[in-house]
Amino acid sequence: MAGETVITVVGNLTADPELRYTQNGLPVANFTIASTPRTFDRQANEWKDGEALFLRASVWREFAEHVAGSLTKGMRVIAQGRLRQRSYQDRDGNNRTAIELEVDEIGPSLRYATAQVTRAASNGGGQSRPQQQQQVSDEPWSTPGSSSADAWSAPGSFGDDTPF
Repeated sequence: MAGETVITVVGNLTADPELRYTQNGLPVANFTIASTPRTFDRQANEWKDGEALFLRASVWREFAEHVAGSLTKGMRVIAQGRLRQRSYQDRDGNNRTAIELEVDEIGPSLRYATAQVTRAASNGGGQSRPQQQQQVSDEPWSTPGSSSADAWSAPGSFGDDTPF
């Protein structure tokens, strides 16, 4: 939709994603991302943490099951999504506003970690059922159904000489 506020946040999960199901059986995962800016203080010759931003986030449907099955507390993640503002009244009758991130894409940051990617089996029709995963191949960047042989090392009409 035009005019939506899309942001990218890099931070750590403060807890495991909480997977719930609506009354209609629709999965939703909620979690909080803590993003803390760091600046270098030249006078003290050290890095200092700024004030942390705690951003509530949510994902829906199969995506929610994938997130809940893959991400855990403390993981550094990169999330992109749309900011949503929600107004409500608290128990004391005070008007409150919450800003939340409706996540479109999320994954582990590989700055300080490694990850093994597996493709989730499609369950068709968007209905929820327990998550099933299959290993795509030994080569994580290969196309589905391709052999695990390295396509770049296959002999062909190209030589080893640089093209320039």
